[in-house]
Amino acid sequence: MDQPRTERNIKILWALVLLGIVYSGFLYYQRTLTGVDNADGIIGVLFGLYICSHPAANVVDMLFFRRGAQRRSSSGGSDVLWLSLNILVLLIGWLVIFVGTTRLIGRAD
Repeated sequence: MDQPRTERNIKILWALVLLGIVYSGFLYYQRTLTGVDNADGIIGVLFGLYICSHPAANVVDMLFFRRGAQRRSSSGGSDVLWLSLNILVLLIGWLVIFVGTTRLIGRAD
């Protein structure tokens, strides 16, 4: 069986960073997405988990599926940038989860 190759897709990671910032900023300025805090919270937590899933998958690929690592001649600098981008996406995902959780458990005023 031939396993699919995992490529470093920087565009998807930057898109997730942008979407996470837009979502958090929208909730900060508009105060609601659907009009119901519980629905906003559920959407935020699920969206944050989706954002965090990409860096987690990249780390699993890097740790366990390094089949082509010897063939690939990447410099150490590009690996550091790749890891830094994954950490940034993970932090944005945690921020979205935090915003969603505060919407979900926040008390009504």
